[in-house]
Amino acid sequence: MAAPAHAIRREPVIVEFRETAAFTEVYGFTGSQGSVFLEGQRIIPEGRPSDTVLIFMHPASTLNLMPLPAALAAAGHHVLCCGSRFAKNDSVLVMEKVAADLGAYVRYARETLGYRKVVLAGWSGGGSLALFYQAQAERPGLRDTPAGDPYDLTAMDLQPADAVMFIAAHTGRARILTEWIDPSVIDESDPFARDATLDLYAAGGPKPPYAPEFVARFRQAQRDRMDRITDRVLDRLDMLKRSGTAEVEFPFVVHRTMADPRFLDPALDPNGRAPGMCYLGVPETVNSGPVGLARFCTLRAWLSQWSPRHSRADAEACVRHVAAPLLVIENEADDAVPVDHTHCVFRAAGMRDKTFHGIAGATHYYRGQPAQLAEALGLIGGWLADRNLD
Repeated sequence: MAAPAHAIRREPVIVEFRETAAFTEVYGFTGSQGSVFLEGQRIIPEGRPSDTVLIFMHPASTLNLMPLPAALAAAGHHVLCCGSRFAKNDSVLVMEKVAADLGAYVRYARETLGYRKVVLAGWSGGGSLALFYQAQAERPGLRDTPAGDPYDLTAMDLQPADAVMFIAAHTGRARILTEWIDPSVIDESDPFARDATLDLYAAGGPKPPYAPEFVARFRQAQRDRMDRITDRVLDRLDMLKRSGTAEVEFPFVVHRTMADPRFLDPALDPNGRAPGMCYLGVPETVNSGPVGLARFCTLRAWLSQWSPRHSRADAEACVRHVAAPLLVIENEADDAVPVDHTHCVFRAAGMRDKTFHGIAGATHYYRGQPAQLAEALGLIGGWLADRNLD
């Protein structure tokens, strides 16, 4: 029987740490005055103290209004939702700097808020971040960004979490963009110049069900487009570095980034998702809309977040360097995360204590799904209790 829900209280959290940036990359005070300021929210159950906090953090979003964090607090857990310095603006996001931001929150949770135990709740895009952070906290090694800029994570005293959860999460921004980007674009400066034989949304274009040969050609064309963008980024960055001027960064647009055949053909990597839809709505609309992945980007952000050849925040690779206990939850009707992403992370995990659960019928956000949300709460609560982390 589920425990009665607690009333919850929301408290603003502001974390500050010193950091000198080579140039201003975030509009406003943050980063331009020698300090980084981070805004988060603690959600706690009334009348229930705890020495454990669950930390939610997404590289580019804020999660305090999502269903799962608030529901966990109502179930009796202490939750800290953390915004990075790039919250709601990933156009300049560098994953190494997000890891530093997460480290500041972990330190704040222990040293200021007084929690003895910290669990990283890696949900959605926060899953790869959680494992990237934990790998660097347990085995520090990075001293620069993929663009070659000095950024020494080994000197930042990243404190390891006591456990990690990987919930409805993809393996990383670079891989998911590679699987979603539209390969029909043949001219990056003209999104209307397209190869009709690869255009999933063209009136006379390919239609589901898609043959294996077409899918293989489509996937290769996606990888080829990603490589072309990366090559252009490297060339432009090199040009800026050699110019000897004060110009050090360059913004650009990546058109059409939501064209995964799986959203249109439910027979590909089948799960319980609804065909013709994705977690952001109609894929064809999202493909050219303003909220598409990597739509607005800079050279450094592309290399750190989106380039498969350069991004270090890959959960499948990072989890191999993590020893902390791991809980993996697959939402079995997920309309964002492909089926294999959770499974490959679990297969790659080498820690002694690892657990996998699937939730039948659960979509990415648990929208209108109280039963599935309750099941997630029960799985998480039981796993935490078994490890004295409740």
